[in-house]
Amino acid sequence: MATLSPLLKQATPVLAERGEGVYLYDTEGRRHLDFTAGIGVTSTGHCHPRVVEAAQKQVGTLIHGQYTTVMHEPLLRLTEALGEVLPEGLDSLFYLNSGSEAVEASIRLARHATGRQNIVVFHGSFHGRTMGAAALTTAGTKFRAGIGPLMPGAAIAPFPQAYRYGWSEEEATRFALRELDYLLVTASPASDTAAFVVEPVLGEGGYIPAPPAFLEGLRERADRHGILLIVDEVQTGFGRTGRFWGHEHAAARPDVLITAKGLASGFPLSAIAAPTALMEKARPGSQGGTYGGNAVACAAALATLRVVQDEDLVGNSARQGARLNDGLRKVAADHPVIGDVRGLGLMQAAEFTTPGGEPDAETAQRAHKAATERGLLLLTCGAYGNVVRMIPPLIVTEAQIEDALGLWSAAVTDAVR
Repeated sequence: MATLSPLLKQATPVLAERGEGVYLYDTEGRRHLDFTAGIGVTSTGHCHPRVVEAAQKQVGTLIHGQYTTVMHEPLLRLTEALGEVLPEGLDSLFYLNSGSEAVEASIRLARHATGRQNIVVFHGSFHGRTMGAAALTTAGTKFRAGIGPLMPGAAIAPFPQAYRYGWSEEEATRFALRELDYLLVTASPASDTAAFVVEPVLGEGGYIPAPPAFLEGLRERADRHGILLIVDEVQTGFGRTGRFWGHEHAAARPDVLITAKGLASGFPLSAIAAPTALMEKARPGSQGGTYGGNAVACAAALATLRVVQDEDLVGNSARQGARLNDGLRKVAADHPVIGDVRGLGLMQAAEFTTPGGEPDAETAQRAHKAATERGLLLLTCGAYGNVVRMIPPLIVTEAQIEDALGLWSAAVTDAVR
């Protein structure tokens, strides 16, 4: 009898039977308010009727049209539609299945295009679990321990984690940029550095937004040294932060953009976007894959994009995210064990700390468990597991935000008793 790997640990004990909007229903019929969205994937909610209709229609006509063998209409229509929302100049797309694959493709492109080897990433980053992506991931040792040697050429610089350092955002930004400059004259010479890879908001690293001045500082240094700026929008893209792309909170245009997760409302699809002139520098045969750009996934992604646009889900993310952040701060004010609340749009988190300011993973885990028991599904993150994050679908309503905040307040009260 086969079983799942014992390493696949569930964040909650829920056995989901169906999903509808912001809710998951288990096999016993209990309804759960899903503020995990499949780790930021079900951006239009569970089983949005327009996404379901598009996928069902496509399944009946063409499921798999391998895109280096034949071309298909869903891929072409999606590419045209993404051109409406991608940053200006990023007019060439390459499709894959997962965020990790897209990260690896961006590294390959950067090395081909620049003729340089080194990739600079930042403390707390999460870029995936495959061998190249894991070498760029510093959100926790569990993602990279025991599998070395990892891909060479990865250099790690500080991320401006103001709360962790105990500084203002401005101080943390100045420090991070100064240390990056030092890195470029010590461990990773600018002339050997192909790219900076950065998340607009650290995901697994603790839901820490990058200050606009930091992203703008990266852009300036990239331009000065001939380095590419790769923005990993796997979790922040498609409206999650209250802007269509997370980097749009700053005046810093990427050279390469990575997208996945919310792109297709749960169907496996990812992509990298770059200017055609840059994409042409990839070597022949370096881009491909059996399942990338799957016809059903592309149809679902096109429907997802139209739902995001037609239902103003980016605006809703900004509005409901502000409401969620305000409510989380009110809960924190009543519970000193929550040391910090932060986030952008519908990507919010509460960090648990001891009276001395040390990470308090135990209380965070108790609060997470208590929320689950009350019917609110959440996830933890951060290097110490002391951050509880909220990632509801972008369709979430004011009433559902208030419902979640009430459940969260009660869960935190349970955790500190």
